[in-house]
Amino acid sequence: MEAERERPLKAPLRVSIDGDGQPVVTLTAATRKLSGVVVIKPKATQHQEQIRAYGTVLDLDKLVALDNSYVTAVAQLQSVQARIVASKAALERAQTLSKDNITTLAQLQTAEATFAADQAGVATAEAQVRTLKATALQEWGTVIGKALVDGSPLVSRLIERQTFLLQITLPPGASASPPPSATVQFGASATPHQVEFLSPATQTDPKIQGLSFYYSADAASNLLPGMNVLAFLPSGAPIDAIEVPRSAVVWWTGRAWVYLRTGADTFTRLEIHTDAPTPEGGFIVSIKNLPQAVPELVAQGAQMLLSEEFRTQIQVGEDNK
Repeated sequence: MEAERERPLKAPLRVSIDGDGQPVVTLTAATRKLSGVVVIKPKATQHQEQIRAYGTVLDLDKLVALDNSYVTAVAQLQSVQARIVASKAALERAQTLSKDNITTLAQLQTAEATFAADQAGVATAEAQVRTLKATALQEWGTVIGKALVDGSPLVSRLIERQTFLLQITLPPGASASPPPSATVQFGASATPHQVEFLSPATQTDPKIQGLSFYYSADAASNLLPGMNVLAFLPSGAPIDAIEVPRSAVVWWTGRAWVYLRTGADTFTRLEIHTDAPTPEGGFIVSIKNLPQAVPELVAQGAQMLLSEEFRTQIQVGEDNK
């Protein structure tokens, strides 16, 4: 009898197994109040699904060099075009004077040679301009390449770093129409910045091998060439979801879980996705991943319920020795 009195008391088992083989924790209202367990009905919301992609702020040295080459080539073309106007006029005068025997044959031949040389110069300059124009379109696409050819303010802003150019690449196998705007983030705790779609990229990121797009970011974003960023691209129509507060989430085996109320005093653990965090540290969870549209969940004390599950497993293991 003495030994029986000194034997450690076991806490009552509060965990059972439901028909699906899932553990169910039972806590009466009195126990919940004593343990500080708080049950809430989370806020319903609309959530825009997003594709997580990867971005790089591009170094525009090649664009700057190409722009300089194109501007120089256009200036050279204009110069030889001005020269050929003068040499053509000189040739026509020499031909007229030659008919009247006023000029010599040597002077006529000199005017013809000058005009022929200017013609060759124009052809060469035009070929150089065409080559650089094709290079701009091939390397930078129809939007940025055409902006370079037309002398658009877009290229000036990129060169002067008033605007930064990002290449955003989708994960391999993912496909989506590029949205007009997206958000990028440098580091998990950094402030997200909005970027605007420019055009499809002319080549993919070799490290990722997915569809790529060009986006522009304002200089106020504090992005710098060479930075790697996370990008979030809106996809599809908004979906119905709930906001799960940070205090309701428990972590186990590297995954996030919440406890849902399944009865007056019963609770079941459910894994949630963490791909849509909130600024407060919680998560947006689609209702399609929930057993009911807006379930009640444990907002305070979820860790206590998780501990109860493990304590029960330990007791059962000891009893089976």
